[in-house]
Amino acid sequence: MKNLVSKWNQVSLVKRIVIGIVVGVILALTAPNAASGVSILGSLFVGALKAVAPVLVLFLVMHAIAAHKSGTKTNMKSILGLYAIGTLLAGAVAVVASFMFPVTLTLTTGAEDLSPPEGIIEVIETLLFNVVANPIDALINANYLGILMWAIVLGIALRHAKQNTKDMLGSFSDAITKVVQWVINLAPFGIMGLVFSSIVSTGLSALLVYGRLILILVGCMLFIAFVVNPLIVYVYTRKNPYPLVFMVLRESGITAFFTRSSAANIPVNMKLAEKLGLDEDTYAVSIPLGATINMAGAAVTIAVLTLATVHTLGIEVDFMTALMLCVVAAVSAAGASGVAGGSLLLIPLACSLFGVPNDIAMQVVGVGFIIGVIQDSCETALNSSSDVLFTATAEYAKERKEGKEVSMQSSWKFRKM
Repeated sequence: MKNLVSKWNQVSLVKRIVIGIVVGVILALTAPNAASGVSILGSLFVGALKAVAPVLVLFLVMHAIAAHKSGTKTNMKSILGLYAIGTLLAGAVAVVASFMFPVTLTLTTGAEDLSPPEGIIEVIETLLFNVVANPIDALINANYLGILMWAIVLGIALRHAKQNTKDMLGSFSDAITKVVQWVINLAPFGIMGLVFSSIVSTGLSALLVYGRLILILVGCMLFIAFVVNPLIVYVYTRKNPYPLVFMVLRESGITAFFTRSSAANIPVNMKLAEKLGLDEDTYAVSIPLGATINMAGAAVTIAVLTLATVHTLGIEVDFMTALMLCVVAAVSAAGASGVAGGSLLLIPLACSLFGVPNDIAMQVVGVGFIIGVIQDSCETALNSSSDVLFTATAEYAKERKEGKEVSMQSSWKFRKM
């Protein structure tokens, strides 16, 4: 038995998820009644995600803010600005694409009792009251807006704490991240149950919906990687951005695609920044921080899946609410963890803007894990590669302002060595 488990764990998570999807489809088509107990695996998986997600958001964001060292002379302001611009534009692209190509999802229960907000005023009121909620109450009720606000406030307050306190906070953050990895390691079984339930209740049409959803998600990410990000680089540097864009995608994006973890790709990005000759005092901070807050791909995932939920439930969205979603998607993406599937756990935060109950939002998270074989790989590739892209862009922009000749081509001569 141990040998069997060991061999199973040696198979990559992506392959195991594919196996889970295939087995779920086969069981749903051949033995829907005999294998009815399989559906409980999906419910247990979603339940585990609901349990760990609020605690993960609190400690991850709080530790990222508390651990930042003040007084170090870096180019961080420009880099943080680029991170914010890139993530905000990614959310905007996703919102526009979702209205141009609306997608609906297959949800099982809970939609019939939904009371959607009547307008932007109600949305703002809900947002403000969720932000000032009691922290314990926010954790119990999975109020992600309140959790995020308390994480930011406590993180700022703890920046002046003793190093032992920060180390302990980091240990808690690492421990909770490990728990998330354990839960995600069970994703093949949970996804098998979710796929089984979807096909038994709706037939193979559910897979067609997932196909359209994947096309929109991946299409948005490709547009950002090859159009939006290059435009940002050009505005800052006034140089042809594509050699740098292609290089970071090749050196960092491909690795991140397969690891599906921004955190795991930090060493790759640090080495790449060193090869580019960037300032070590800057990239030593910007790369690890970017793995936590620079989440353009996560903003796409959150916005697209949130609006897919909204379209499914028949909620009308006006311009101001859509604009607010762009901001919320960007802010919540910054709280996504650097592990595979981390952004999916932030979807309930964005869904709460429209009064979507947490139970329905977590069903959408389950859908996200079903398509995560492709979605999360592309998302991580975009997230992680842009950490180096924007770090380099900020440094080149600084050199340009100082009147130095910026020769971006010389930065990757190592490719020809």
